[in-house]
Amino acid sequence: MERRRFIRLAGGGVVMAVAAGSLGGCAGFGVPPSAVAAWQGPGPDADPRRWVLSYAILAPNPHNMQPWVADLRVPGEIALRLDTQRLLPATDPHGRQTLMGAGAFLELLVMAAAERGHRAEVALFPEGEPGETLDARPFARVRLVADATAPRDPLFARVLTRRTDRRAYDATRPIAAADAAHLGAAVAGLPVTFGLAGRAGAGAPEVERVEAIRTIARDAWRQEMTTEAPLMETLQVLRVGSAEIDRHRDGIAITRPLPVTLVRLGMWDRTRFPAPDSTVTQTQIKEFNAITASTPAYLWIVTEGNTRPQQLLAGRAYVRLNLAGAAAGLAMHPNEQALQEYPQVAAQFRAIHALLGAPAPRHTVQMLARVGYLPANVAAPPPAPRRGVDALIQA
Repeated sequence: MERRRFIRLAGGGVVMAVAAGSLGGCAGFGVPPSAVAAWQGPGPDADPRRWVLSYAILAPNPHNMQPWVADLRVPGEIALRLDTQRLLPATDPHGRQTLMGAGAFLELLVMAAAERGHRAEVALFPEGEPGETLDARPFARVRLVADATAPRDPLFARVLTRRTDRRAYDATRPIAAADAAHLGAAVAGLPVTFGLAGRAGAGAPEVERVEAIRTIARDAWRQEMTTEAPLMETLQVLRVGSAEIDRHRDGIAITRPLPVTLVRLGMWDRTRFPAPDSTVTQTQIKEFNAITASTPAYLWIVTEGNTRPQQLLAGRAYVRLNLAGAAAGLAMHPNEQALQEYPQVAAQFRAIHALLGAPAPRHTVQMLARVGYLPANVAAPPPAPRRGVDALIQA
């Protein structure tokens, strides 16, 4: 969910700029309309299960891998499973972030059901919870019951326009009090702790906390960019150029002409790890540092404990914050590197938990995200590719 920004490769004087979801003007350099057609919303469908799933697939999720399977073989029910071939064992070894994405999926499904005039009755992990690693057992079973009185959620209006924005924000503009309150209201009543640093008028201690978070985020990014397994995991899900994007409709979309051209010419080998001191890696670190410097505020979600249901809950909470942010004109970008559980970021993991007053293992910081306003005259980014409903249905 958090690292679809820039992967810059430089060597021999060549820099390849990677922009997830950016549109090019030339054939082969843009995101094909077919790859983002899901963001237009569903047409009429006799089966309400397919209709609600068409909204659920728009949920934010790690690396945009969309690791969901929907089993429709029981009439009136949806059994939701994870595709274990779409997990991220290097950056998400225990599947915590993947389950957060599943929770976001589930939240959008429940919202869509109410919009369609149905009540979604949800049973979590009906065949038992996974252990240290995820498996293919259902993470939820959903029964749709026709109910015209099911309360509709006003956040649903933002599902088709929700985005993750990895660009620079307006560093001079802290979060307005009304917008901060709007975010808090989106998760009020959920058993999570919501935090925000960078509010207008909050004073020096909050400014200092934002800077401390920036430092930890930079350190964690540097670790990820200089550790072979997590970086190679990212490189393997890059989709370069229109043809790859349309073929996969997942992963990290790259559309700028230079990297697309180099791939076509066989001059970019995505199977090789760039050295930590290479221009490749140092350029990525510098770019992230610059974007981080533009960040006026951060938000976070904490749970007391780290159970599998709490991980789903955190994902449900985050997508609500993302939708509320869209309604308030706020851009949002998860920065999960410091929250990951692989050994090379252990120091940053401890540091962020301590800074946010949520010491592990009693507490878990489930989400850390940049938040802010876009600079004047900068439009919202285009949507990320989606595989479509038919790709996830088992019937």
